[in-house]
Amino acid sequence: MFKITKAVAEKILADVPQEKRFRCHDGRVLKSLPELEAELKVMSEETFRYHLNDTKSDFSNWVRDVVGDETLSRKLQKDTNRAQAAKRVADRIAWLKSKIAAA
Repeated sequence: MFKITKAVAEKILADVPQEKRFRCHDGRVLKSLPELEAELKVMSEETFRYHLNDTKSDFSNWVRDVVGDETLSRKLQKDTNRAQAAKRVADRIAWLKSKIAAA
């Protein structure tokens, strides 16, 4: 298993490059995990379902491929509603911040 160091935690929590930002179906653009958490709490069910359904898992893919958090990506694949996904992201952010503070 990959050890999360302070540097890795900081990188995961950082803003992604402009060209790799997540573009929501409703036009919103997300640049970090904290922004994903905030938007999951308020986005419409239609937008959430556009990005997460039986054929795709856009949030999980972005977290894995762009943000670089394989663990959170796997967990997001299991979530079936916005509240659950938002809590999962919030919990991961809190855990990553604890790794930074402890270092």
